[in-house]
Amino acid sequence: QADGMSEVKNGTLTTHVLNTASGLPAAGLAVRLARLQEPGMEWMELAQRHTDADGRCQPLLAPGQAKSGTYKLHFETAEYWQGLGHTSFYPFVEVVFIITDPAQKLHVPLLISPYSYTTYRGS
Repeated sequence: QADGMSEVKNGTLTTHVLNTASGLPAAGLAVRLARLQEPGMEWMELAQRHTDADGRCQPLLAPGQAKSGTYKLHFETAEYWQGLGHTSFYPFVEVVFIITDPAQKLHVPLLISPYSYTTYRGS
């Protein structure tokens, strides 16, 4: 456990997902990170992860890997809810954000239920 926690703290970009319907972490949820390429405005996928039993995953950007720009976290929420025997109003959730200071550590959590989601800039 201690090793996992120190690894998470060293990451440039981290996320965690909480199932607000149950109050428990959302385990086994697929997450993808992409960066908007200029010019042409195409998304380039940088990382794929699955959340662990604590609703967290390995950092999506390692220290020194971030660049200034527009990024997108894609969460496969329908697949997650189907696994629990629920239908979901949202087939997936995409959170688009801008990194202005690549040296900063960013944490972008997602709170989900079958009919709503919330995200915020965490610390």
